[in-house]
Amino acid sequence: MLLSLYIVNKSGGLIYHRDFSSLAKLDTNDTLRLGSIWHSLHAISSQLSPVPGCKGIELLQAETFDLHNFQTPTGIKFFAVAECNSQGVDRFLKRVYGLYADYVLKNPFYELDMPIRCELFDLQLTSEVTLTMNA
Repeated sequence: MLLSLYIVNKSGGLIYHRDFSSLAKLDTNDTLRLGSIWHSLHAISSQLSPVPGCKGIELLQAETFDLHNFQTPTGIKFFAVAECNSQGVDRFLKRVYGLYADYVLKNPFYELDMPIRCELFDLQLTSEVTLTMNA
């Protein structure tokens, strides 16, 4: 089950966040901090890796949750917090990237790297989350 979704721009700024569960939610400052810290950890891991061509952390498994990451060629990071051993989260993140491209980037009023405020994106994301959770 998906718990939350974050989208971080190439500079490490949180541009979108949404919770999908009624569990305790982070406040705004903690949410911004989490996005920035994840961006930094991802960048550091890709530089410190002894494996050539490493793209950074793709999955962080904790005792109570999994954090899945998908980075686009332009540096935008999509990461989702899910229950342990959730299936299909990587596919979900790639589909969210498609929604981002279709509904956010093609919106003439959206400015790059700014917070996402797009009703159509929210509606399509809700549908995608419902499909993923029911799969």
